[in-house]
Amino acid sequence: MKKIELEIVALSHSITQTHSYAVVLGEVSGLRRLPIVIGGFEAQAIAVALEKMQPSRPLTHDLMKNFMNAFAIDLHEIIICDLQEGIFYSKLVCSTENDTVEIDSRTSDAIALAVRFGCPIYTYENILESAGILMEDTGSTEKKKRSKQEVMVEEDRPAGNEDLKTMTLEELNTLLNEVLDREDYIRAIAIRDEINSRRKKRK
Repeated sequence: MKKIELEIVALSHSITQTHSYAVVLGEVSGLRRLPIVIGGFEAQAIAVALEKMQPSRPLTHDLMKNFMNAFAIDLHEIIICDLQEGIFYSKLVCSTENDTVEIDSRTSDAIALAVRFGCPIYTYENILESAGILMEDTGSTEKKKRSKQEVMVEEDRPAGNEDLKTMTLEELNTLLNEVLDREDYIRAIAIRDEINSRRKKRK
């Protein structure tokens, strides 16, 4: 199965949601985005590494990297390999001088380690097809020029009172484009899920 490379394009924060962060992965040389809801601790771990901050004491993911380095274990890549009932599954592809192994991992932990090791992040077409969001190509190069290492963390606007279930598919797609323009990825996840749910019912 062909792997598709992704890069981190944003960390989105919402004060209106219980699960308050999403890490947004963008298709390299493509327009699709893959938003993944993560916890606050994992969001902090990713942001710290992206911003190259040096905590006074190592965080858990720093400890894991130090441990792996001490025993000459290299992290080659991470692969977001499965999606079941809204949960993403990932694996770490690690190697020593004599062996290469794949280790099961939570996706948020895998991304936090990938940033620290500077290794690529991959997924498969079927996962992008079912959970990805297609960004419109507006011809603007501003967002495309955003550095891979620049993290955007912004507070969300109020989620709005729209009842997604009462909206037509056309209205949902319009709203999705509006929230994507505001880079409100938390809201976009809910709209995307409603659109996908309706498309499945049509089949």
